[in-house]
Amino acid sequence: MSDLPLYAQAMLRPDFYPEPTTKVELVQTQMSFVFLTDHFAYKTKKAVNLGYLDYSELSGRKALSEKELLLNRRLCDYAYLEVLPIIKNEGGYSLGGCGEVVEYTLKMRRLPEGRMLVNLLSTGSVSSGMLEKLAEKLAIFHQTARTDAEVQKYGNLEAIKYNTEENFEQTGSKVGITVSPQEYARISSFTRSFISKNQTMFNERVNRGKIRDCHGDLHAAHICFMDNICIYDCIEFNDRFRYGDVASEVAFLAMDLDHYGRADLSRQ
Repeated sequence: MSDLPLYAQAMLRPDFYPEPTTKVELVQTQMSFVFLTDHFAYKTKKAVNLGYLDYSELSGRKALSEKELLLNRRLCDYAYLEVLPIIKNEGGYSLGGCGEVVEYTLKMRRLPEGRMLVNLLSTGSVSSGMLEKLAEKLAIFHQTARTDAEVQKYGNLEAIKYNTEENFEQTGSKVGITVSPQEYARISSFTRSFISKNQTMFNERVNRGKIRDCHGDLHAAHICFMDNICIYDCIEFNDRFRYGDVASEVAFLAMDLDHYGRADLSRQ
């Protein structure tokens, strides 16, 4: 772990945290460090710029952590608690206190792994009634989500074409590795043809207010079935990935259900 930033090394110690914990586990992604204590998760953003996201500046990481907190409270208020400064002082590193702010961390309640939709699907524990409750929550969220001129422009044809062509550009190097040339050609041809033939429909979706500030990454690993369904980890780093047609968001989840062999639920 010596390759970790010094503040991250400090966060591996149980005594770093204000609440008692028997252990600290570290989960890394390309974009963040997530430190798991017995009851909480602390997420810090890595100082990276990947093009589609920019975490290179401390001020930006703070602003995006605060944005992540507010956006995720829309669908998972229970888990998202606060953004805290990580301080460097004479004694080392601490969560809050006096000294130099070197990083920010988003504090969240841990959610029960056994109630994650992705795990429930793997054990065959998902019923149609559970999906109905999830659909009700999503319908209310989509009905009340922000929609204005700034959001709606992401439903126009140019924006949709930009997104799909970007996908093909970024996945082209994987042809013959994760997708066959025939499949890639069929998918890209169908997508372009569908957009071309349905311009009127896309315009109608915008006019009917169906372009909303959505979740942006709605799949089974981001849904937890507790007493109140918790949908977490929405996209905060790029509004373009979050603004879109509510039908597209639902289709994203339906595709994931298909992936897990539950086409019966995706058709529901």
